[in-house]
Amino acid sequence: RFVLAVGSAVFDAMFNGGMATTSTEIELPDVEPAAFLALLKFLYSDEVQFPKSTGDVQLCHLSGARLFDEPQLASLCLENIDKNTADAITAEGFTDIDLDTLVAVLERDTLGIREVRLFNAVVRWSEAECQRQQLQVTPENRRKVLGKALGLIRFPLMTIEEFAAGPAQSGILVDREVVSLFLHFTVNPKPRVEFIDRPRCCLRGRFSVNKRIFVVGFGLYGSIHGPTDYQVNIQIIHTDSNTVLGQNDTGFSCDGSASTFRVMFKEPVEVLPNVNYTACATLKGPDSHYGTKGLRKVTHESPTTGAKTCFTFCYAAGNNNGTSVEDGQIPEVIFYT
Repeated sequence: RFVLAVGSAVFDAMFNGGMATTSTEIELPDVEPAAFLALLKFLYSDEVQFPKSTGDVQLCHLSGARLFDEPQLASLCLENIDKNTADAITAEGFTDIDLDTLVAVLERDTLGIREVRLFNAVVRWSEAECQRQQLQVTPENRRKVLGKALGLIRFPLMTIEEFAAGPAQSGILVDREVVSLFLHFTVNPKPRVEFIDRPRCCLRGRFSVNKRIFVVGFGLYGSIHGPTDYQVNIQIIHTDSNTVLGQNDTGFSCDGSASTFRVMFKEPVEVLPNVNYTACATLKGPDSHYGTKGLRKVTHESPTTGAKTCFTFCYAAGNNNGTSVEDGQIPEVIFYT
């Protein structure tokens, strides 16, 4: 009991609160045994295991962590869902999660899945929820049970073809929303819509350097579909504290080549030696070129002084939209010493 009370506010209230139970046996009817076992293991060892391709396990652990108010375990579960989104949303147990857990998943900026597939999964969930509430499965009732979750579907991230073939015909959206989104897809300047248009996946890579430098920007790849304008948010984050040290909302135009295109911070960002930082870029636009055969260590020699700056690159946790040490879309860090 002591470990449970220390590790979970829910158990603390259950054992030590004003209405604490004195029973030697406590029934927990709303939690799966596997989820509770994972919670116990985490409380005792601070470790949790996620077998590969087990979306049901991820969702089960997440539901248990949220039920017993264990935010650290819930955060680990959500990060794992980021990396294995397709497995999670196609799992049989996806339709069994509660609304608050569904919302927690949909709020993520780092889900690695196309938005139309996420919408289709949410439609499946709404059908199951209608049945749980003994409601007729109609578009109106689907919208009703989804509640605030519907507003977390990022319809503007879909292609017009995806939107027209699915959400526009689902009946879940009202006519005003459908018209507004079609205008968003087809006219410029784009009218404001009620739904989030921020991309879910960002490009991320972790790095450190052997000396103090100042980062002024990144070189990014452009579109594989010809000349295109991108909107982009760039950031440098202190990895250990998750503090954003510098960012800029900007844009760039590419010519369709495999060249890199510079995006700059408003002010130089100081980077200290032997400290881990995360370089982030969130692009709004079509699929881009990407590099291959990246190096874990890169040494830059100044052409004027001969001074050497050594960069070490490693994997950044979370969904990176295909960006890693070996392959990715942030090929350049622009800096001075």
